[in-house]
Amino acid sequence: MGSVKVTFQPENKTIEAQCGETLMDVASRGNIDINNLCGGQGVCGKCRVKILKGKVKFLSKQIGFLEKGEIESGYMLACQTEVRDEDIEVFIPINSRKEEERILTTDQLLNYGAPAPLEKGPDFVKIPYFSPLCQKLYLELSEPTLTDSVSDLDRIYREIRKRLPDFQIQAHFSVLWGLASLLRKNDWKTTATLHLRDLNCPHIRNIEAGNTSAQNYGVAVDVGTTTIVAQLIDLRTGTVIGVEGSLNRQARYGEDVISRMIFACTRGGLQPLTEAVITTINSLVQSISEKARISMEDITCFVASGNTTMTHLLLGLEPCHIRLQPYIPTANRFPPFQTAEIGLKGHSKALLHCMPCVSSYVGGDITAGVLACGMNDQPEVSALIDVGTNGEIVIGNSEWLVCCSASAGPAFEGGGIKCGMRATKGAIEKIILSGKKLEYTVIGESKPRGICGSGLIDLLAELVAEEVIDQRGKFIQFDHPHVRFTNEVAEFVLAEGEETETGEAVVVTEDDIANLIKSKGAILAAMKVLLENFDMSFNDLQHIYVAGGFGAHLDIEKAIFIGLLPDIPKDRIRFIGNSSLAGSRFALLSSHAFAKAEAIAKQMTYFELSVHPEFMNEFVASLFLPHTHMELFPSVEQKLNQRKKVSK
Repeated sequence: MGSVKVTFQPENKTIEAQCGETLMDVASRGNIDINNLCGGQGVCGKCRVKILKGKVKFLSKQIGFLEKGEIESGYMLACQTEVRDEDIEVFIPINSRKEEERILTTDQLLNYGAPAPLEKGPDFVKIPYFSPLCQKLYLELSEPTLTDSVSDLDRIYREIRKRLPDFQIQAHFSVLWGLASLLRKNDWKTTATLHLRDLNCPHIRNIEAGNTSAQNYGVAVDVGTTTIVAQLIDLRTGTVIGVEGSLNRQARYGEDVISRMIFACTRGGLQPLTEAVITTINSLVQSISEKARISMEDITCFVASGNTTMTHLLLGLEPCHIRLQPYIPTANRFPPFQTAEIGLKGHSKALLHCMPCVSSYVGGDITAGVLACGMNDQPEVSALIDVGTNGEIVIGNSEWLVCCSASAGPAFEGGGIKCGMRATKGAIEKIILSGKKLEYTVIGESKPRGICGSGLIDLLAELVAEEVIDQRGKFIQFDHPHVRFTNEVAEFVLAEGEETETGEAVVVTEDDIANLIKSKGAILAAMKVLLENFDMSFNDLQHIYVAGGFGAHLDIEKAIFIGLLPDIPKDRIRFIGNSSLAGSRFALLSSHAFAKAEAIAKQMTYFELSVHPEFMNEFVASLFLPHTHMELFPSVEQKLNQRKKVSK
């Protein structure tokens, strides 16, 4: 069948399409991003577009997300609308466009001393902290003679052993190609590139002419589901040269890992997803290198951390069985990859090392976080929390570590919320409610478009404190000026249509509140289950480390008030920023630290909450603000009681 033209506005970009293609697929081919939480499954309703000209095929799955008036006005879901045999023009509304998200490129882990030894005993080789995974050694070899007639390779080994006497050195076969000529043409002066991931047996991956030891750089990468951050690091000094972050280009295939697994295993295959993440990383590294005036050929080593699905997609590994019971990944620990094999730009013989995962839903980003915060080196019991669609939690100390993944859902990232959105321009992020007076702060100092996770937590806490809703999340103050009913559903109006950029009111409905309570309840219940397996309570936690971009903008007091975080002294709770990136950097700068990360992953015991007998009971008990058992939240109970006395 012949092709037709699809013009997208406001980009004014025209793309050729075939009959039967969805508008989402056409936009993706044209590098036009449309919000797409579900990967084209038609279950999120976030990809609304308006047909300005032409006719399209309307798939019935979208009826549940669009009102009759919207359909009559030409609104469709891009993933559920197919091209017919005529040219069309499509408008992408503001709420359906992707905006640059605030990307966390820093961490609060400023100091990191030498890690404790992994084991004790005379056979353990102690490695100093600063011992990068990839090192360059400049060698001035003695010329062979009749009395010194060892081979060229043995001559290199001999010289390296003078620097590293405790190691057995091996060379990759490719270094032998042209080695004889290279040494003799360059007066036996050469530079060897060694990778030290195997602490007992460093590998020579490259031999270069002359002294190139000053040009040796590595890249630490946080491969997040939503965003990717890369740091360029001088491996001679450990100095961070630059850092860049951007949205993960995989997002066009689905906002969460489940959607991307479905796409990879059913719809579009694995290759587009792998290409998207590789392209994102390459563009970041190229940008940093150009700003620093560094050749990408001088990048010899990458260390990446991501959840288990993101790691599989990065390496081009099939992720299909991660989401199917019994939830088995292809691998949890990954051999080094030659970057050229998967398309990463750097030296042709550079290696990619991925941080080890624990299970299908506790990945290398969590291993990196444990390494970075050092909870595995502390005698006190600590918790690491990374709040997202899957809330990963680790609890333990230097003697034991347990972990789990709580299916919190996408509410804190704007999914399943009527006016929810990510922390991008136009998102309401901070809220103060005092009686009838409402104040809010918007990201980018623009007109509001919706509300993001931190704003939702603020609102939930304020509504309870002001008794606009009860502790079940039900509206009780119906005469409040910001409370109204739409289609018989109660909702709280944050901004009327004339105040917003879209012309539509930003509201939070009673159904939205129920979704938020379920999300926060899953996180708290998971922590409680892990602790109770060791006869412990929240009070036994000496530290809670909150990782990731969401935590960086979280109000601790309000998070405790709604029961997302346990009621412990606030000075025990610390935001540690992008701990996934920090852990990757530590592993890049220390072969010892990478070995420690592998030991941490092996040490962690994974709890599968879906089959845990107590989790559902704890989850149900957590569906209250802050909790059914108020004795767990004494400070919140005190504030609520004080409020009731004042109101009387």
